Parts: sequence; C-alpha cells; structure tokens
Amino acid sequence: MSLFTMPSLGADMEEGKLVEWLVKPGQRVLRGDVVAVVETQKGAIEIEIFEAGEIGELLAQVGQTLPVGAPLARLGPAGEAEAGAPPAAPGSPREIPKALESPAPLPAQKPATEPAAPVPAAASGAVLASPAARVRASELGIALDVVTGSGPGGAVLLSDVERDAPARPAPVAEPVKDERPKGKPGLDMAEMRRAIAAAMVRAKREIPHYYLSHEIDLQAAQDWLSAQNSERPPDRRLLMGALLIRATVRALARAPELNGRFEADPYAPSAPVHCGLAVAMRGGGLIAPAIVDAQGMGLDAIMEAMRDIVTRARTGRLRNSEITQGTITVSSLGETGVDALIGVIYPPQVALVGFGTPRPRPLVRNGAVQPRLAIVATLAADHRISDGRRGALFLAEINRLLQEPESP
Repeated sequence: MSLFTMPSLGADMEEGKLVEWLVKPGQRVLRGDVVAVVETQKGAIEIEIFEAGEIGELLAQVGQTLPVGAPLARLGPAGEAEAGAPPAAPGSPREIPKALESPAPLPAQKPATEPAAPVPAAASGAVLASPAARVRASELGIALDVVTGSGPGGAVLLSDVERDAPARPAPVAEPVKDERPKGKPGLDMAEMRRAIAAAMVRAKREIPHYYLSHEIDLQAAQDWLSAQNSERPPDRRLLMGALLIRATVRALARAPELNGRFEADPYAPSAPVHCGLAVAMRGGGLIAPAIVDAQGMGLDAIMEAMRDIVTRARTGRLRNSEITQGTITVSSLGETGVDALIGVIYPPQVALVGFGTPRPRPLVRNGAVQPRLAIVATLAADHRISDGRRGALFLAEINRLLQEPESP
C-alpha cells in the first residue's frame, strides 16, 4: 500500500488546505482521476492521482491545512482495502499523525457512506462538487444537494448546475460580507499577489536573466488567418495566439535547452513541451497553467486547448498536472496591451517568451516601405543554461515559422 501525499503545486507553495474529498474508502481510482480539491494561494485546484488502485483510508480531514508531502490517503491494489484494517467506527476518524495535526481541533470526519440524496456526501458531510459548480450554484442561488451530479462518484459538475438552473431555484442565504480584494469568487487576491511576489523574488534572486527582443512581420500570418476564418463557423475560428504558441513550441527544436525545469544539477532539458500559458484573472492576478504535450498538437488542437484552459483557469477547475508540469511559458498581451513585454522566468523553468500587441508598422519589403502588421517578441532566458546566441536562434526560428503559417 502506498501513500497519496499533498502535492507541490508550484515553486512558491509550502502548504495547502484540503477543501473536499471526491473519493471514499474502497473506491477504485485510475491514473489521472480527480480525487480531491486543495486550496492554495492560487485558488482551488483539482488534485489528480498518478497511480491506479483502491482508496484504503483517508488520513486527512477536510478543513486541514497540511504541508507539501504530508500523507492524505492510503492507496492499495484493488481489493486491498477490504482485506486490510477494519474501517473506523462510525463517528470516529482514523488517527492522524501528531506532527500533522492542525493547531486548532477540527470536527470529527464523518464516515463515508452512501447517502440517500441525489449527490453523495463528501467525507465532511458536504456535497461533492467541483469548485466551478460551487461558484455557479452560488451565483444562481441553487442548492447543491438537490442537483444530480454526473461526475466521478456522483460529484456535481458545472454542466449539472447549468442544466438545472432554470428548473430548481433555491432560496439564497443571507450574504456574508467579504472584505477580501475582489476577483474570482472564492479567491483571495491578496494571497495570490503574495504568491506571485514570492515566486518572482525567487526568480530574480536565483536566475541570472538575459533578455532579447525581435520585431516580427505578422502580415502573412494575419492574411492566412483571415482566409481560414472566413470559411469556419465562429466556434472554430482561430486566434493569432494559437499561431504564436505553435511557432514557439516548434522553434524549441532549434534550441531544446530552453525547454525544461532546472530542478537538479546537471540540468537536463525536457523532451515533451508543456507550454505554460499566462492567464490574467478577472479582477487581477496571474496564473500560468500548461498545455501538456503541446509538441504533438496541430493548430486546431492548440486553439481548443487554449480555450479550455483559459475557461477553467477563470472558473477554478485547473488540475495539479497543469500547474506543476510547465517547461516554458508564453505570455501575450493580446489586442489591448503595449508594444513589448519583458517577462520574468517562472522557476524552475528556464525561459519565458513574451509577445506584445500586434500593430501596423512601417516595414521595408522589396525595397519599399509598406504598412505591415508586426509584433515584438521577447525572450527572457536563464544564462546558466543558454546564452544570447542560442536565444537569438530561437527567436529567429519563431520568426521563420510565422512567415509560413500554412505549414501543417
């Protein structure tokens, strides 16, 4: 039997608060299943398990704040839970190691049983629901205990709440005044700012940055994009951001050392490209979940992944694998920014690519000055891993790839 422990969800994370269990003892799980929700300075994160088996016992109670590496549950081969130690008596949770107890006493965890309500209760007695479902239910005034869930173990998902929205209104409780800075519901923006500050201070203290910038002619890419989108329905149209990410990911073939995580010496670059995408949160704050295995994606797949990850980042449905596996980050100012973005590397990554706002500029083409759409691309890179020459080759390759947007 192995231990499932509190994962590290970023270089700046030291502890996390267990918000809810989405599994119960005796339940079989597969690699990649979401088994719990943990609240960090970056918000509520859905925690995946990376080993198939059967939940033996829950060692941590909902509401506990535990350090990274603390045991959360025991996991064994299928059927081992029944053959192991007997379950705890009703109303008395299994003993939690003294070193991991919270400073203040917590209510006893209720035993996991099959409830009669449409949605099963979590270990704490709360309704199983994703963070996004909780936020939306609160906005609509819907009681989660009357919604039939379609997620793992009957958990209520966002789609379940949206489905029942017109049919099942419920009285809204007296609102509690929230003195925190306003942002995504349930997210403490002051805590997020502290987390960002800690990561950036570490980056500037430990990583010797060097910076490069290059102006790229985007006119060919824009013309191709317009032609493509004229033949597509609105929900399948492509954004320039997808072309920028694809070019960045593919350009790493010319400078593979820029793709990786400097967690051990000697540094070893990563073969897969897990491309982080900087997402601005409504109300302030920034988070950079990764598009996993982006090196094998075509343009449509990248576009779909971008839409999905931005939506889930802003509704609190990110998974820990998306938060912890990034190997390079792309930050784009979109249509409402300024000319250039000079970024700070997110440790333990070794490079960040920034794109300013595309603007018409006077460029020389075929001996004549023409108005062309252009963008300033920048690179912040770790001087321990690469140097200006390698970084310049990388930006030049991004430029070349954007001149051939039709390439598959």
